[in-house]
Amino acid sequence: MSSIDGTLGGMASAQGKGVSPVRIVYGGDRFLNTQNMRDLCHEACERRPDAELVELDAAECDAYAFDEAVSPSLLSDISIVEIRNLQSADDRLGDALISYTKQAKADPSNSSMLICQHEGGPKGKRILDAMVRAGAQRIDVPDLKKADAKINFVYQRFEREGRRVDPLAAQQLVGVLGEKTGELAAMCSQLCFDFDDEVIGLERVNQYLIANPQVTGFMVADKAMEGRTAEAIVAMRSAIEQGTDPIALIGALAMKLRTLAKASAVKSGAISQAEAKTNPWVLKNATRQLPGWTSAGLSLCIRMLAWADEQSKTNGGDPVYALERSIETIAVKGRG
Repeated sequence: MSSIDGTLGGMASAQGKGVSPVRIVYGGDRFLNTQNMRDLCHEACERRPDAELVELDAAECDAYAFDEAVSPSLLSDISIVEIRNLQSADDRLGDALISYTKQAKADPSNSSMLICQHEGGPKGKRILDAMVRAGAQRIDVPDLKKADAKINFVYQRFEREGRRVDPLAAQQLVGVLGEKTGELAAMCSQLCFDFDDEVIGLERVNQYLIANPQVTGFMVADKAMEGRTAEAIVAMRSAIEQGTDPIALIGALAMKLRTLAKASAVKSGAISQAEAKTNPWVLKNATRQLPGWTSAGLSLCIRMLAWADEQSKTNGGDPVYALERSIETIAVKGRG
């Protein structure tokens, strides 16, 4: 996997070395793709404050607009040209990009810097491959689809801030925000800003995220699953008093039970781990919680949550009472 590390240094020192000042940030996670683009453009502007920054969208601009962007202007002899959506470039724009990449490699000292963004996939592959053959550097962005990649991303975000995070805290963050990379990154930065701890632990994460309904729901669910009925009910009522919608708490509890059901099915051989489509560490934790649970108990708890869901959506219903009863039932593993 390529990264932006060192690419700007190479871009800045390209003069006289025959290295094309053209970069293509390719595919991967959308947030990381955008972040790499932003970082490359920011560093390029810092290295060449005399250059004019020009932003183009390949889906909308034509070859003429591109030629104008990379040409000397009244403001600057060279430009830093940022092109979004490279995959949407038409053939004429694509040919202009390929031609320019060849020219820039042949004469980097007098060429504008070109930083392109491609969302990944087969669209626009001809132009992408031709630009790479002409000398452009392709920077492949990771997709963060695997659990380990998401955990590593969290570690890297804290390292970026000169801090560390406890593994359990990292897992909590990924478990809640793992599908929203931008929010996950923002949360890591905010934790570092708000707390001075050298190592951010699980308690800090939960303390900071208590107002987040999804996290609060997980906390309530964890306490219920551990049989800590009173603590779970207190946490639930506190969350509702702070404005959390009961439906968000019900959703978190239901997610815990669904994961437990998947863990049971995997353990019995009814489905494979791949078919469970659940992060391995989440499945592993759920498997540890299986002792004491029965199919009948799990079914009863799921029915209780369905009733609580109905109460939260029905005029005259009492969702708080229904949630309390559901938590009591989950805490005793549906044994009544």
